[in-house]
Order: sequence, then structure tokens, then C-alpha cells
Amino acid sequence: MQKITSFTVNHDTLEKGMYISRVDGDIITYDIRMKKPNAGDYLSPASAHTLEHLFATYARNHRVKDSVIYVGPMGCRTGFYLLVRDSVSKADAIALVLESMRFARDFDGEIFGSTAKECGNYLDHDLAGAKAVAKDMSEVLQDWTVENLRYKE
Repeated sequence: MQKITSFTVNHDTLEKGMYISRVDGDIITYDIRMKKPNAGDYLSPASAHTLEHLFATYARNHRVKDSVIYVGPMGCRTGFYLLVRDSVSKADAIALVLESMRFARDFDGEIFGSTAKECGNYLDHDLAGAKAVAKDMSEVLQDWTVENLRYKE
């Protein structure tokens, strides 16, 4: 079998940030790397779950919502993927993620979609953990530019 694109990224040198993972037709996959790979510090399942609810809800209510395809965590628990149509400029994609992280960082209240009726694992949430990850990513992405979207060799 062919190696999938995400397995060709050098995880030994990958740092926190936002990168273009792949482009498939009019869909751009962004790698939102929240933890340094293989460094022993990972997103907890509960904090990633909560951040997914906050990030996805914000993105799907943003002005580019019609171009948002998917927001969700990576299985390795080092980040999230964001898939958008290429009608969203790279600068707007960075702004969307930064705004989403600030929203999650500052969020107080009932977590969206966190009832038994709405969520398949409604008891597994960690708002404080999600807010801490979002705060860190807000700082990482504060001055992120389109030029930073390329993986470093």
C-alpha cells in the first residue's frame, strides 16, 4: 500500500503550529499541531473532546461556515485537522483557527452538544483542559503567517 501523506511528515522536527497537510481538489486539510509529537505530552481525551465541541461549533458559525468541511482531533492526540474549501484564503483559515482558539480559551458556560441526547460520550469533557490548550495555541498562532503554513524540512 502507498504511504498516506500524513505519515510522510517528519514528526521528529514538527513543532506546534498550523500547517497545510494536503490539498485534494478544492479541499485543503490543515494540520493544527497543538503538541510536539512524541514528547510525552498529549491532549487528554476529555480536553480534546471538549475542544472539538467548542472549535467545531465556532467554526460552523463563522462567516466561512459554508466552506468548513470538518474539524476534529488526530488519533495521536497531538492536534486537530481542519478541512475547508479553497474558497477560504490561507490568511482567513489562520484567522479562523486563531479566533476559534480565543473563543475556546475565553469560554464559560454549558459546553455545546454535551447532553446525553446530543453526544455519544457526554460525560467525558474537560473544559479547564480545553481552555488551557486553546490558550497555548492562541499564543502559538498569535503572529502566524501564510508563510508559516509550510512544514519545515
